[in-house]
Parts: sequence; structure tokens; C-alpha cells
Amino acid sequence: MAPAWGTGNAGPVERVLVVDDDPTVAEVVSSYLQRAGYAVEVVEDGSAAVDVAVRWRPDLVVLDLLLPGVDGLEVCRQLKQAGPVQVVMLTALGEEDDRVLGLETGADDYMSKPFSPRELVLRVRSVLRRTGSGSDAATAWGLARPEEVLRAGDLELDLVSRVIRRRGQMVALRGREFDLLAHLVANPARTFSRLELLESVWGWSVGDQSTVTVHVHRIREKIEDDPTTPRLLVTVWGRGYRLDLPPEVATVPHSGPGSPQ
Repeated sequence: MAPAWGTGNAGPVERVLVVDDDPTVAEVVSSYLQRAGYAVEVVEDGSAAVDVAVRWRPDLVVLDLLLPGVDGLEVCRQLKQAGPVQVVMLTALGEEDDRVLGLETGADDYMSKPFSPRELVLRVRSVLRRTGSGSDAATAWGLARPEEVLRAGDLELDLVSRVIRRRGQMVALRGREFDLLAHLVANPARTFSRLELLESVWGWSVGDQSTVTVHVHRIREKIEDDPTTPRLLVTVWGRGYRLDLPPEVATVPHSGPGSPQ
């Protein structure tokens, strides 16, 4: 039985579904994506987006937040529940609350309108490259090659199943939260600036660094005994963030000054 998602990755052309009720925006975005070599489908509302996604199996969805009927947040939830697919969300106002809601719902990236269609193509390419062009779909269906399980104290991250356990109990992290934590666990005791994390985890050379802050806060809520006084994922004031291992497993000295907060 074929997997429900990601079959477009088996061929040479990656599939992008554009969901926007503004025909001008949809036409421009579609045109730029097609010129960049992607196969593109366009729909105007949320209900159609889910139906087409299940049938067409896109690798990525460019999703407007403000849609008639079912809004973009609910569409994103349904898409993420249905199977592994990347989502770049478009927000009309670019307000921080909109961005946070989009990221919490599972969006892998976002852009504020008005935006440069060339930059959008770069963001799409970056998200697909970062995720291995369908590696999430392969993982979900047991097609990925087994990799190392990362451990940090009482945390265990399975990079194949993308499952996290803390003290034996599963921890629910969204896609980019998992990627960020995995990056930090793979580089313990090393301090990363927010810009470095944007580049390494999101694939952005420029972007809103508060994206990193939002994700760090969300991760702390799920892995720290007291998120207000983190002991594992700590802040190095003026520099960035660091993953501290408990003393009994720490083998690498802390890099640089700074007290955890």
C-alpha cells in the first residue's frame, strides 16, 4: 500500500500546493514556483486544500492564514495530522501573535504580506532542503535508514521515528521544536546565537530571531521541571542558548562565559 504522503518525492519534481483566495497572489506565487522547477497546484479555500492535499500528496504547502471558511490555522492542523508535509504560512499583517500561532500549529516557516516572491521561492527551497526533500515522509513510513539515538540526561531522541522520551514518557514536540532540540543535544555544552540557530535549524540566513525564542520557550515547557528556571536548555546572556548535560554525563566543558537562567 502506497504511503498517503510524499509520493511526489519519488520523481524528479517536488510538488507545492498554493492555498490563497487572492487570485493575484496565487498567480504570482504559482508562476515563480513553476519557473523554479516545482509542480504547482492552486486552491482558493481551506476545505479544498485538505481534499487536494490528500489526493495530490504535495511535498510542501504555501498556506495563507486568512482564508474563507476554514482558516489557515485549522487547515495547517488538519494537514499535519493527516501526514508529514511541510507548511510555509503567509500572514497578512505580520503580527507576532500570528507568527506564534502559526508556528505553534505546526508551520515550518512563515512570511508576512507583502512579500518578495523570489524570497518565498528561497524559503520553499530551504524548507524542502532542510527536511531532506521528503525525509519526514520516509521516516513516517519506516523508509528512513536507522540513525543514532541521541541522549541528554533523562532525554532520549530517536532521530528515525522523531520520538522524544523523558524519563521513559513520550514528549510531544512539533517538527521544528524537535529539530532545534536535536541540534542542541547533538552539540552539548556549545553556545549558539539565535542567528546561528536560524541558519542551522531553519536554513535562514536572515529572519526574525524571535522565532528561535518562541521555540525555546515551547521546548522548555515540555522538558524542564521548572521552565522558568531551566537547567537543561539554558540562556547564555548576551550570546544565545546552550544545552547543558547533567554533571554525571557531562564530558565536554561549557563553552564561553554566562550563567544559566
